Parts: sequence; structure tokens; C-alpha cells
Amino acid sequence: MDVLVMIAQMLLGLTLLVLLHEWGHFAAARMFGIRVEKFYVFFDAWGKKLFSVQKGETEYGFGWLPLGGYVKISGMIDESLDTDAMKSEPQSWEFRSKPAWQRLIVMIGGVTVNAFLGILIFSGIFWYYGQEFLPNHALTNGVAAGPIAREVGFQPGDRIVSLNGKKVERFDEVMATDIFLGENNQFQVLRDGNINVIKLPANMAGRLLEAENGLSFLAPRYRFRLGEIVVGMPAEAAGLKPGDSIIRIDGEAILFFDQLQEILKARASKTVPIEYMRHGEILQSNLTISEQGTIGIYPELEKLKTARQEFSLAQSIPAGASLAWSTIADNVRGFGKVFSGEIPVEKSLGGPIAIAKKMYGGEWVWYRFWMTTALLSMILAFMNLLPIPALDGGHVLFLLIEMIIRRPVPEKVLIGAQYVGMAIVLMLMVFAFGNDIWQHVLN
Repeated sequence: MDVLVMIAQMLLGLTLLVLLHEWGHFAAARMFGIRVEKFYVFFDAWGKKLFSVQKGETEYGFGWLPLGGYVKISGMIDESLDTDAMKSEPQSWEFRSKPAWQRLIVMIGGVTVNAFLGILIFSGIFWYYGQEFLPNHALTNGVAAGPIAREVGFQPGDRIVSLNGKKVERFDEVMATDIFLGENNQFQVLRDGNINVIKLPANMAGRLLEAENGLSFLAPRYRFRLGEIVVGMPAEAAGLKPGDSIIRIDGEAILFFDQLQEILKARASKTVPIEYMRHGEILQSNLTISEQGTIGIYPELEKLKTARQEFSLAQSIPAGASLAWSTIADNVRGFGKVFSGEIPVEKSLGGPIAIAKKMYGGEWVWYRFWMTTALLSMILAFMNLLPIPALDGGHVLFLLIEMIIRRPVPEKVLIGAQYVGMAIVLMLMVFAFGNDIWQHVLN
């Protein structure tokens, strides 16, 4: 069922994004009297489609391949590479007969709609849900520091005081994307009554993406007790029950959940003595830890007191616009780090499986669905503006060149560029699919 929920969310989100992106091109084309021959959500690859209907001069339909969509605009060199249609004299209702500024508006119509959609959804989320956050002062146990955090100087139990000289009010400020994509960031932390300064290296984003799954940087530090015990796993075999509190494993005291995770990983495949408390009584047993460093428990973590910021409609709009802009800015910086080699390509490029699994997830939560869809809308806007032939950005680039040199770019150049662009996009798709399968299916 989880897989079906992931697929359903991904398909609904992509359908919405593709539909509105292509509508942006369609609406702009029709505004200037340009004929649109096809309007497809998802690709009807090899002529196969789920359904279609002819209305006026346009065929509307759904393809079967959920990797995007398209509008086929008359008189335009696009993915269809219908060069025969370009041999006749230009007609008044064709794309090629319109002024360059009108064609430019048609080309940016899709990304414009995606950008506005992202702002609209983000604003709606702020207005409807507000923003729940964890105040920094609520982390009474300090932070749990993962391996990478320890490498750069953090220690478990550190209490973060400030970031780049500014007092940290909310814990999510510590985990903001721009902190890991930026440079010269430094934390001030309270440790054993003293203030320590921790400077982050410039390649933090790449190091985090290369890290193993699990706690890789910072998280709130939680006390815990045992929740559900998985049948047939080591915890059940050792006699542990829901509500028990683990006190000691192999002679080491346990107070926090990150301590438990670390000790279990260090003693994978070993049988160790364990002490635990049940109804005020201290009990002992032997625990055989799995090869993966797990024992089959779901912890009940202590509740840290969160806070909520409410937004009026007037406040939600600039907040949504700010989040949309920061998403674009993060993508630009992330893209630059991929090209510089700081971030591995295989860790940054995901396909449908990654989107369904890591972004939408196996549980249908409307807040997460809309937040993910808004993020993808902004990413789609950014990616489509890249100056790659076959993408909107490639068409925009040639139109800008035409407007500068005051004459059309030769048709042969446009056709050749389209072939190159389609080859690049196809290779990226193959890589994304292969990377998806390797990262999320075979591993």
C-alpha cells in the first residue's frame, strides 16, 4: 500500500505541474493567435497514449510516459522535429511568423506559471497551516551530532547559541539549505560552560550527500523509552517490552536515543549484556545485535515543546514569495557546486523513484504533498530555464540572440541544436532512471 501511495502522490503532483506548465505555453500562444496542434500531459511516446480528444484545432490528451508533457505549436522547431512543415511559406497563425518578443513570451509562459504556482502554494501553506517550529531553547539536551558533524567539530550535547554572530531562535535555522551550500559559516556552541566556535568547510553539501543514510549532521537530542517491539527481532528475543527504558548496554550508560544508535552500530553482530528498567525494577538480559546494528524497536521519543507562527493572508504572500525565491537560489548554488565537482552528480540527480520515495513518501500527508509539489514547481521552473536546446531555456537563448543580431538564427542551426539538446536530455533521463534503480531498488 505504501508503494501505491507514493506512486499516486507522485502522479498527482506531476500531473498538476505538467498540466499548468504546458497551459502557460498554450495560453500565451493562443493570446497571440498562434495555433496549437497538440496539448499533452505526459508523453505519448511511440504514438501510444492513454486517451485524447480533438477540440477545434487542438488535440488534447494524456500520454503514458510521466516524464513531462508538451504542446505542439504550429511553425516551431521543437521536439517533434517536424521539418517538413517548415518548408512551406509561413502562415499568419504560425509561431515563426510572429515577432520575436511574442515568441519569447510564449517560451517563458511555462516557467512563469510554475513560478507563480510555487509562490501560490507556499503562500497557501503559510496561510492555512501556519508554521510549526522547534524553538532552539527547547533543546534542553542539546544536539545529537552525526559522524559528519563530529568531523567538523560538533559533539553530542552541544547547545547552539548563534550562527554567524546572530542568535539562533529556531532549530530549523541550523539546518537551512543555504548553510550547507554557502561558505564561511560558523556556529557558536555552548559546551561544558564554554563557548566554542565551529567553522563549516565549503564542501558541506557534497559531504552530506555522500553520507550514509541516517543521522548525518545535527538533530535534537531525545531521551526515550521503547515503543513497539518488532516480532522476531533481537529486542523481543531479549525479553524487552514496550515501555521499558534501556539503562546500559555492554557496560555503557544510555540516556539518549543517539547514544543507543551509536552503541548498536559499533557492536553489530555481537551478543552483549543489557540492563533495562520496567516499572521501577532494573532487569538484565543478553542482546544479540543484528548485522545492520538494529534490534527491532520503535522508540517513543520525549516530546519537545514546539511553537507555531500564524500568518494572515497579507503576511502569507511575501512569506511564500520569499520561500520560492530561496528555493531558486538554493538550486542555482547547488547546480554550481555540481559543475565544480563539490557535489556528486549521482547524489544530486534523481528520477521518478527518488521523487516518490524521498520527497512524497509512503504516507499521504497533505501538508507534505503540497510542500513537495511547490518545491518541484520551483525546481521545474529553474531547470526549464537552463540554456539547453530542447528545453525552454534553449529556445529563449536563441530568441535573445535573434533580438540582439536583428535577424533569425538559421533554421539549420536550430534543428542541429534541437538534436543536440534532445540527446542531452535523453542522456540525463537515462542517467536519472539508472541512478534511481541503483540507489533505491538494487541497494
